Amino acid sequence: MAYYEVNVPMRSVAGDSGIHVFTGTAADSGAALRIAQQTYRAAQEAQHAGRAIPGKRPDGWAARGYRPGWQLDWRAATTALWRDMHGWPRGGAIRTAW
Repeated sequence: MAYYEVNVPMRSVAGDSGIHVFTGTAADSGAALRIAQQTYRAAQEAQHAGRAIPGKRPDGWAARGYRPGWQLDWRAATTALWRDMHGWPRGGAIRTAW
């Protein structure tokens, strides 16, 4: 298993834009994208049901940075092996880059 990042362009209902960055372990880039989508859906479902956003999964993926009102463009998502260009730890959380 390798450590991947999934970068997903996003836009707010107010017209702001950015990138959601998901990180965690996966067998390959396709699996990384599927896991990021599953993690995000779990956060959406929890938020809509009034529950807490799920914590970090055993494989490192999490959606603690979930932001209601933002639409993610999964068709434009890119996956790659994790490159720590900013000194961020391998936390597995969603991070938002502005």
